[in-house]
Amino acid sequence: MAEQAGGFTGEFVRLEVADGVATIRLDRPKMNALDAAMQEEIRAAAGEASRREDVKAVVVYGGERVFAAGADVKEMAQMSYTDMVRRSGELQACFTAVARIPKPVVAAVTGYALGGGCELALCADVRFAAEDAVLGQPEILLGIIPGAGGTQRLTRLVGPAKAKDLVFTGRFVKADEALAIGLVDRVVPAAEVYEQALAWARQFTGAATYALRAAKESIDRGLETDLDTGLEIERQQFAALFATEDQTIGMRSFVENGPGKAEFLGR
Repeated sequence: MAEQAGGFTGEFVRLEVADGVATIRLDRPKMNALDAAMQEEIRAAAGEASRREDVKAVVVYGGERVFAAGADVKEMAQMSYTDMVRRSGELQACFTAVARIPKPVVAAVTGYALGGGCELALCADVRFAAEDAVLGQPEILLGIIPGAGGTQRLTRLVGPAKAKDLVFTGRFVKADEALAIGLVDRVVPAAEVYEQALAWARQFTGAATYALRAAKESIDRGLETDLDTGLEIERQQFAALFATEDQTIGMRSFVENGPGKAEFLGR
């Protein structure tokens, strides 16, 4: 039986930890509509996953039927311009908290991942989708645009032309097309999505924690800037790892035993 550890528990979001992997579990029936309260709970769960030393990788999962069908439109429909000026920064911050988890993150997408649900999946490092999953950014059909990173993270992932097609039309994308354009990274039978995401995450439970953190930060921060600055970010992160115990362990193990046999301590 897997070793269980306590985690954050909100009304609609839970952080469940077992054997070094945390699951951010969305649970707001029926469609995981992302209202402001749920967004804040996602931020809290992401913060705990980031802080906990026993968490080495993270799965974001909405359950067997749906990932998240989008923001709570009934809640948003009542908001004025000034309401949204106040809320929009917090909305983005809640999603960015997932993107900034300094560990490998995989989204396990079942059913619908639309609007805010798609934007949440975009915050993961990789996305595994069920064969019947449907993704999209349909905000234009409501007279608005994506506001939680959809115009930015989607463009960086699939390129401007494909992102514009999806954002301009608001059309839904089935799993096979999502895979073809790079919106998701693996398509599997619906019953296997979560287990395959867990299996991907578990491969990092014995990895060099700070090297993974440095790799993720170098890639993500490098995408935000020019090549020379990105190379400087990489250089600094690379050099800093020579202050870790895992670097000493990894190189000694390689010299003595060959590659892939180091037993890292995560420090």
